[in-house]
Amino acid sequence: MSAQEDRLLTMLSVALEMETQGKDYYEKAAAKAKNELGQKIFLMLRDDELVHLERIQKIYDALCEKHVWCDEFNSLPLPNPDLNRSFNELALKFGPRFIAKSDDLKALEVGIEAEAKSIAFYQDQLKKAAEISEKEFLARMVAEEKGHHAALSDMKLYLSDPSSWFREREKGGLDGA
Repeated sequence: MSAQEDRLLTMLSVALEMETQGKDYYEKAAAKAKNELGQKIFLMLRDDELVHLERIQKIYDALCEKHVWCDEFNSLPLPNPDLNRSFNELALKFGPRFIAKSDDLKALEVGIEAEAKSIAFYQDQLKKAAEISEKEFLARMVAEEKGHHAALSDMKLYLSDPSSWFREREKGGLDGA
């Protein structure tokens, strides 16, 4: 096994572990969530982590078997590309008088921190990437993890202060624009 293959397998092993932890966390957070909004968002995030796991596993298996980086991950379905839009629709459904439990906010904070670590990991790996396919894969992972981070941060604002969340969405009307 070449040093390059060893680096890739190590990176993919870490990514598999990280994504598995994320999937498990979001599944538990959904089960413990005190509100329907949290349950739905955490389940969407869990489903995204399952897509990530499948994608990474395909690359890992191809690297072990064929000793080449595979592009098969491109044919797999993408995670929810509109996670933020889905959250916004749910937030509008629940309205500005929504009251969150402190456990739900804590779960969001843990998720936000985990997503930030994932972003940092994939960005660091992107700097080390040698092949175009590897770079494309890592750039996609960074973008998707940033989407998760943004959705969780948005959800935290909504759950901690729904009125502020709605005001921010309507800010065009506040300045007369």
